[in-house]
Amino acid sequence: MTDLTSFVGPETPPLRILPLGGLGEIGKNMMVMECGDDIIVVDCGIQFPTEDMPGVDLIIPDVSYLASQSHRVRGILITHGHEDHIGALPHVLPDLDVPVYAPRLAHGLITVKLNERRRTRDAVVHPIEPEQPVSFGDNFRATWFRVCHSIPDAMGICIDTPWGTVIHTGDFKIDHTPVDGHTIDLPALAERGANGVLLLLSDSTYAELPGYTPSEQTMGSALDRAIGDAPGRVIIATFASLISRIQQVITAAEKHGRHVAFVGRSMVANVQMATEMGYLDALPGTIVPVRDSGELPLDRVVLMTTGSQGEPTSALVRIAKEESRDVELIEGDTVIISATPIPGNERAVSQTIDNLLRRGAHVLYDRIAPVHVHGHASQEELKLMLNITRPRYFVPVHGEYRHLRAHAQLAWELGAAPDGIFVLEDGDILQFDHDGARIVGSIPAGPIYLDGPTVMDTDTVVLRERRSLARDGVVIICAAVDAYGEMVGPVQVAASGFMDPGDTVDTFRRLAEAVEMGVAGDLPPDNRELARANIRKVARQFLRNDLNKRPMIIPVILDT
Repeated sequence: MTDLTSFVGPETPPLRILPLGGLGEIGKNMMVMECGDDIIVVDCGIQFPTEDMPGVDLIIPDVSYLASQSHRVRGILITHGHEDHIGALPHVLPDLDVPVYAPRLAHGLITVKLNERRRTRDAVVHPIEPEQPVSFGDNFRATWFRVCHSIPDAMGICIDTPWGTVIHTGDFKIDHTPVDGHTIDLPALAERGANGVLLLLSDSTYAELPGYTPSEQTMGSALDRAIGDAPGRVIIATFASLISRIQQVITAAEKHGRHVAFVGRSMVANVQMATEMGYLDALPGTIVPVRDSGELPLDRVVLMTTGSQGEPTSALVRIAKEESRDVELIEGDTVIISATPIPGNERAVSQTIDNLLRRGAHVLYDRIAPVHVHGHASQEELKLMLNITRPRYFVPVHGEYRHLRAHAQLAWELGAAPDGIFVLEDGDILQFDHDGARIVGSIPAGPIYLDGPTVMDTDTVVLRERRSLARDGVVIICAAVDAYGEMVGPVQVAASGFMDPGDTVDTFRRLAEAVEMGVAGDLPPDNRELARANIRKVARQFLRNDLNKRPMIIPVILDT
């Protein structure tokens, strides 16, 4: 391991890298860097809930460590405007109250989000330009550089520290024909590499894929053909923040004489913002309100909507279930899902596709048509990033654990990062000091679940109870007990989501008898909680032994 003391003075404080999200998982990307009295944060994203999280709306990083050190946090630095990089800001900023620095389009998307909430309307968000250096305290100086991704104004960040330069790529790929015309700034990266890079933090989402990621232009041609060949109305689902994809659809619609309408609050708000900022270009009359699209011939309409991940409340899912107030699916509609399912969402997306097909729609998605190109580097591009930056240390970021390991293996086989390759997970602390680099501990970094205004942490019993209810239902046992702890009258049993009603009569009778016999003389008159526990124990044993079922059991004791 190379000694770092030749680069710094004896009093230089350690540099620490602390991931709070995005390592070992897809989503809620958040990376903390700490040196002396200064802390900066790169990205602040959300994660979408999976099917085993009933009632959960969003998942955000645990920022309890940052909240405890808020006086040292100098700013949140944003790489681009996707939800998994900016979506947690409205929920985190009230606890941190720090400025945000973001590329222009991300700045616009963030502003829309923050203005929707009273507590974040006064948050400070600074727009930045590439190659515009910004200092954060005495220990950090950041310069953004252009990368290619599936959204305009995507950036990586070069961060100068007392220990050397740290490069955070953000989400990237190397696209020589991007939709917005801005290619990745390889010369800037090469210059940094020539001058010496301490640490590279590089996107790992598609580290398992060999070769190169196709250009966005190839997908644009596929969308153009799909819209041109469709005999009737076209409905396209994608992320509301994929502004480049929206521009490709607008361009194709204009070519084929179609009008475009947008469905979903976030889609409408983002399109309005991007149009005002000049990121979307449409001929007059191309974009129409969704209510007016119903008056147009079907073969002259393209609808763009959210719901590409099968989110339960999204516009496409409501359309597929015939629950939308704005759009009624018509047999012969062509529905294009222009996105790849995020891990954990595959089943929800499949169910949405099935519902669309049942209602007579023709559905195109990534497995059967080239209607989506992902925005992440494949193996050859990742190798190029390693070769051009020539870091001394390397940490793969943004991906599930298998993606991080695959990326680390690439670096190892390439002979990159000669001083150390670290596969971190959320909460690990990687420290650079006079003894080199090593993992020195961990901080809390579990997921925080949002259920409307309710915040739940990893240890919440609410999710366990909801999973139990979803799996086996609930059984309620009512017993009337007198002042002496004796049962008065028969035990009553009711249930929900437990068994078909026609099968419950005999089961409930036997369960009531088991409870009456099992707790006879064992109901303390002065301890209702212990009495409920006794009833629950007897009922649980009966249901497991007799029916092999494990519902939630709620004893109710009625005083007489």
